[in-house]
Amino acid sequence: QAQQHVVSHNCIVIFSKTTCPYCKMAKNVFNEIGATYKVIELDEHNDGRRLQEALAQMTGARTVPRVFINGNCIGGGSDTKELHQKGKLLPLIEQFGFS
Repeated sequence: QAQQHVVSHNCIVIFSKTTCPYCKMAKNVFNEIGATYKVIELDEHNDGRRLQEALAQMTGARTVPRVFINGNCIGGGSDTKELHQKGKLLPLIEQFGFS
């Protein structure tokens, strides 16, 4: 599965849509802490709809963003921001061995 491959080869992956404010929120959090991440914009992707279905099955939610750290879905934009505010985001990224 392509998205499994992407997720396992990148510490941080954000499945996003270009128009979504929550996606921007999630990206901003990672920009703030200086972490590199891979973004897949579902609305610019040929298989975007199919990917979103697959993500829904993998994570139990269809909403974007779907944020993965080290292969685990941590949720959406609000979840990412909340983890950061609680100081729990960096440790998750650091577990992967780099930020």
